[in-house]
Amino acid sequence: MPERTIIEPFRIKSVEPIRRTTRAERERLLEAAGHNLFLLESDHILIDLLTDSGTSAMSTEQWAAMMRGDESYAGSPSFTRFRDAVRGIFGFEHVIPTHQGRAAERILFSVMCKKGDFVPNNAHFDTTRANCEYTGAQAIDLPIPEARNPAQIHPFKGNMDVAALEELVTRVGAVHVPLVMLTVTNNSGGGQPVSMANVRAVKAVCSRHQIPLYIDACRFAENAYFIKMREPGYQHRTPKEIAQEMFALADGCTMSAKKDGLANIGGFLCTNDAQLAGQEKDLLILTEGFPTYGGLAGRDLEAIAVGLDEALEEDYLQYRIASVGYLGDHLIKAGVPILQPPGGHAIYLDARAFLPHIPVEQFPGVALANELYLEGGIRSVEIGTLMFGVHAKNELVRLAIPRRVYTQSHIDYVIEILLDVFARRADIRGLSIVSQAPFLRHFSARLKPV
Repeated sequence: MPERTIIEPFRIKSVEPIRRTTRAERERLLEAAGHNLFLLESDHILIDLLTDSGTSAMSTEQWAAMMRGDESYAGSPSFTRFRDAVRGIFGFEHVIPTHQGRAAERILFSVMCKKGDFVPNNAHFDTTRANCEYTGAQAIDLPIPEARNPAQIHPFKGNMDVAALEELVTRVGAVHVPLVMLTVTNNSGGGQPVSMANVRAVKAVCSRHQIPLYIDACRFAENAYFIKMREPGYQHRTPKEIAQEMFALADGCTMSAKKDGLANIGGFLCTNDAQLAGQEKDLLILTEGFPTYGGLAGRDLEAIAVGLDEALEEDYLQYRIASVGYLGDHLIKAGVPILQPPGGHAIYLDARAFLPHIPVEQFPGVALANELYLEGGIRSVEIGTLMFGVHAKNELVRLAIPRRVYTQSHIDYVIEILLDVFARRADIRGLSIVSQAPFLRHFSARLKPV
């Protein structure tokens, strides 16, 4: 039987217009924004690939569930449905809602970390690192060696270096490692998946040293599907069964439901430790809200409860991974340097290889992202020296694909613009910083062309 085209597993019921701008307009807008795409208004963007966080299109079932939202301050049945949906997948006893993932990170690290501690991860993302280091702890990235080479192919390039983890714990002492984290999929490492074997190996180290293992679960469904496709023994398991097995190895998790929760806002923090949950809820009440709403409206809790299960549907995941791969495969065939293999939620351009004439201190990733906007109104994000400073392992530009938002023709347009920029890449200039914040500078920094 011939292989069929993978189609979007949905019909479009509502549309939102997007507006074209001229290059002259974009030049003025970018200069006014200090050459920082975060500071542009979304009305001036044609294709917005800045992030896949909170930008999903919600389903009819999610919209219907939102009408059931109960806005009671305490004890809302919307929380009960939300909690049960989370438990059904993640399996943790204590489910603490937050307004988004970084709030869960802040509460977790505030309770568990102190100055002098070390928190290893396969790769911390920006808010994770910032919230960890705000407590005085050090965020340590321990990716496998293959992750440092963008062009190298590896089925589970998001894995943690288990030998490096063992060495770190032995060197600093388990008493100074309050928790170990695994980010699935590994966002900073190119949206690359983590294998079940790696989760088990990391868990074995944690168990031996009596250190809790936490999973940053933002893109857990995509990670589960990669395990199904690539790891022996999982081909006949459902993504939900794989996710349940993965979380059974952990002691807790943080989650931004704005990714694989298919919601526009929300997140949660989970643990099986009742004493720890009590401390976390105390801090939640102080800064987020009562434990049965955690800074969210009842309608948001309802949308997440439905979205978590929809994110695990195989038709959706097949379409999701294939559509991202479509963009990556076309760029690879054209010789555009990207981080390989294509990730689950985004394509990462290798800006260092794309613009070898621009030194790292002149932010080649920002320069490339700026040029994509100037050429075609496309917004992306640099994941490199501006975002991570001395912690940057690569100079990448992430093209994050919102879930259920763009069609193949939109992606074809992105490919055309990228190939045009690639053809005249030697003309692109670097940038220097005019002003920056002490934390998470990439959100608000202003730059100028060199």
